[in-house]
Amino acid sequence: MRIKRLTQLSMLTAMALIIFIIELRIPNIIPVPGVKLGLANIITVYAVYRFTAGETAMLVLVRIFLGAVFSGNLSALIYSASGAALCLCGMLIICRIIPNRYIWLSSVFGAILHNTGQICAAIMVMGSFSVIAYYPILLVSGSIAGLFTGFSAQLILKRKDLCFNGQSEK
Repeated sequence: MRIKRLTQLSMLTAMALIIFIIELRIPNIIPVPGVKLGLANIITVYAVYRFTAGETAMLVLVRIFLGAVFSGNLSALIYSASGAALCLCGMLIICRIIPNRYIWLSSVFGAILHNTGQICAAIMVMGSFSVIAYYPILLVSGSIAGLFTGFSAQLILKRKDLCFNGQSEK
C-alpha cells in the first residue's frame, strides 16, 4: 500500500473516531439500547465507494476496536463488530449494483444489515429471542439514520468529484 493511501485511510479513521467520540456525548433521543445516529458511518459509506474492500475493512475494524477502547465499553465490541461485518459485506456487494447517485439507498441497506447483525449478536450473547422485540425499532431508527448518513456521504463524494474532475481513487 502506498504511503499516500495509508495516510488517507489513517485520516479517515481518525475522523470517524472523532465523530464517534463526539456522538457519545450527545444524549440519546430514544431510550432504546442500540439506537443512535451512527454519524461515524458517513466515513464508512464514503470509504466503501472510494477505497478497495480490504482498505475499507481495515478502516472499519480499526475504528470499531479503537472506538470500544476510547469509550471504555469493550463489552459492546461484539455488537459493533457483528453489525459492522454484516453491514460492510452487504454494502460492498450493493455498491457494485447501485450507482453513485443512489448512495443513500446503499446506506439504508447497510443500516438495516448493521441492525440485523446486532440483533443476531444479542440473541447469541443473551441466549434468548426476547431481544427480537427491539428489532422493529432498530430497523426504523437505523433506516432514518442510514438515510442521513447516506445523503451526507453522497454530498461528500459529489464535492470530491467536482474538486478532482471526476477522477476515481479506486
